[in-house]
Amino acid sequence: MKKPLLGLAMMPEADFVSAILPLLQNNSVEVMEWSFDTFYEAKEPEWLDELLNFYSENQRLIGHGVYYSLFDALWTERQENWLKKLKEEVRKRKYNHITEHFGFMNTENFHQGVPLPVPLHSKTLKIGKDRLYRLQDAVGLPVGIENLAFSFSIEDVKEQGVFLDKLIEDVNGFLILDLHNIYCQACNFEMEMDELILLYPLDKIKEIHLSGGSWQESVYAKKRIRRDTHDDLIPEEILAVLPSVLGQCNNLEYIIIERLGHTIKTDQEKISFLDDFARIRRIIDDSEIKKGKKNRWIRKEIEFSNIPVEDDALHEEQSRLTKLLFDSSGAEMIKEQRFHYFKTENWDPDMILAAHNIIKKWNPY
Repeated sequence: MKKPLLGLAMMPEADFVSAILPLLQNNSVEVMEWSFDTFYEAKEPEWLDELLNFYSENQRLIGHGVYYSLFDALWTERQENWLKKLKEEVRKRKYNHITEHFGFMNTENFHQGVPLPVPLHSKTLKIGKDRLYRLQDAVGLPVGIENLAFSFSIEDVKEQGVFLDKLIEDVNGFLILDLHNIYCQACNFEMEMDELILLYPLDKIKEIHLSGGSWQESVYAKKRIRRDTHDDLIPEEILAVLPSVLGQCNNLEYIIIERLGHTIKTDQEKISFLDDFARIRRIIDDSEIKKGKKNRWIRKEIEFSNIPVEDDALHEEQSRLTKLLFDSSGAEMIKEQRFHYFKTENWDPDMILAAHNIIKKWNPY
């Protein structure tokens, strides 16, 4: 089996471009991932357009959505427009595949923020499948879903791999295994990374994400909360487990390093980022990758209703939960709330506080 291609999640900021220029000049970036919807409301500069087109023309461009919001309980004009713009994007450039995040973004500002998790339930699964059908129908390409860094409870952590496996089965989809997201879950719920990784269908993993993050101090316990902020080096714990993961993912094609574009400013930060890239390159080159049965993608013809699946009760709970978190209602109050879909009584108080901080960061008013 061929070794997976190593690449970057492209960022348009000048600091990021300056940092990766040596990698581009010596052709080290074998594949480029582009979050196409971050420029839905803006015009790409000419140099960025040419760079993305170069990778597209060489069949080395993959697309990663941020704002589709797979588990919103209501289908809105915003999602309809998102898909229309994506259709235009895939006509403009050739993408090898398109991916999105697990979770929902039921906030006022959909152009900023991070997705929150949903529990595995027949209704949430049905909504997720419906949204994934529509994404698949819009692009006619392989589609995949990325595991989430944030969970409210250990139960959500343990069931996410099963949920993702069920979610992608009808579209013959695949998974992104974000190892920093796994690291966040492992730190926040005191589990081993190896243990968590085995909860995912490793034969469905086509892409791996690698990044760094930051810590948030706990007000409830003597531990820190790990956040997936993409603003630091890749932790040593992730680099240590990567060879084992490469040996278990028989259908892996891409490894993507992520870093926010405004977080590489100093010469030392640039050197450290390039050192990370070189270490990943060596790990790939030295890895023993087993030959598995290649999963050739075949598009499934799926019949689904013109009327999107919706659930008013879930929408009410998503909206109420988001408002409670925004208002900093307090962990105990949220845990005492009556929900049908969300099992708030099982939630970790630190993770409730972390969700509040995330929502306030992206929706300050």
